[in-house]
Amino acid sequence: MKTIFITGASRGFGRLWTEALLQRGDRVIATSRDITSFNELKAQYSDAFVPLSLDITDRNAVFETVKEAHARWGVLDVVINNAGYGVFGATEELSEKDAKEVVDVNLFGTLWVTQAVLPLFRAQGNGHLIQLSSVLGLWTLPTLGLYSATKFAVEGLSEALAQEVERFGLHVTLVEPNGYATSFAGDSAVLSQPISDYDSVRSALTANEGMQAPATGIPEATVPAILQLIDSDNPPLRYFLGKVGLQRTKQVYAERLIEWEKFNHVAIAAHGK
Repeated sequence: MKTIFITGASRGFGRLWTEALLQRGDRVIATSRDITSFNELKAQYSDAFVPLSLDITDRNAVFETVKEAHARWGVLDVVINNAGYGVFGATEELSEKDAKEVVDVNLFGTLWVTQAVLPLFRAQGNGHLIQLSSVLGLWTLPTLGLYSATKFAVEGLSEALAQEVERFGLHVTLVEPNGYATSFAGDSAVLSQPISDYDSVRSALTANEGMQAPATGIPEATVPAILQLIDSDNPPLRYFLGKVGLQRTKQVYAERLIEWEKFNHVAIAAHGK
């Protein structure tokens, strides 16, 4: 039995994984801005489930909530930074408000939870931090540049973090799902005010790999993979979910290597010695 703290647990992956963890006998502290959706779970798993209201963009609230969660059973084995959402819009279309808000949630919210749990993990001498990234933290799609920017940032932050905390016996994993039939592109998404010149870009998006229906994963199918990750004694730094991630990433990185090699003589000359 493990004690697991998970953010953004009221819907999508967070809800599925919370239910699966409770069903197999783990203890779960789940957060969301609105915890009324947890009433049924609380009634069913009253001894093992603690719902807590949290706005992860409020750093002080994050630290207090993590402290409260840890005090409940005196331990946190796994922390899942799941909260986040997508913004759809060409770069020129993005509003200041939408840009700042998604960075606050997807990047800074992840950072605040990470900072809050690390002292507890270090004191325990163990702990597994799972960061929800995306295949779009490795490569991009048009009109999803800002979302990708937040996930690229989470990737860089977490890769450095893994090197920093390895000496303490702590583990960090970036979970990188491809497209799934969740509310990511539905009522959870924020849409920009469109500029008609980009309509053709939006129309072409559905033809990109990973956006077509056959490449869209079934959310429930992720449960065994997440349970296996949580139970791993030596979890990986990066962990794809879905069949698109590795295939597409190999293609993208092969293209990048070709381009870097093509201009490597310029890079070497620019070194200066």
